Amino acid sequence: MDIRTGIGFDVHKFEKERKLILGGVEIPYEFGLKGHSDADVLLHALTDAVLGAAGLGDIGEHFPDNDDKYKNIQSFILLKKSYDLVKESGFTLSNADIIVIAEKPKLSPYKNQIKSNIAKYLNVDPSRINVSATTTEKLGFTGRKEGIASLCTVLLIKD
Repeated sequence: MDIRTGIGFDVHKFEKERKLILGGVEIPYEFGLKGHSDADVLLHALTDAVLGAAGLGDIGEHFPDNDDKYKNIQSFILLKKSYDLVKESGFTLSNADIIVIAEKPKLSPYKNQIKSNIAKYLNVDPSRINVSATTTEKLGFTGRKEGIASLCTVLLIKD
């Protein structure tokens, strides 16, 4: 059995007049995230983690931010395409642990919906996905409420 781990990390700064999308869920907040796609920082970290674990590069290689065909694209589409490549390489997701780092907004009311969305799109049992959130105790750019960061680890298995 071939077992691989992957780590993904992403950061986006806040921007007015955009929707805040995390894990495919629209979160009511005064700011959205700036990005070429829908700027779903959580899904970008997950996408990088699954690609990296399978040795398939990163999100920027597959979906460059200077290519207009990815302008405002839903990040779930990028994740699904990436996970299809991972499956073509013979790997399946054993589990993903995702953390969102932000002072605001509070994500507790949305974590189960995010988890369910990811499980549905990756066709895995929701028990294989964990979503958590933390603050940086008002330190750094997330503490100053300038943006959101996300970190993800995954375990892939190839039989």
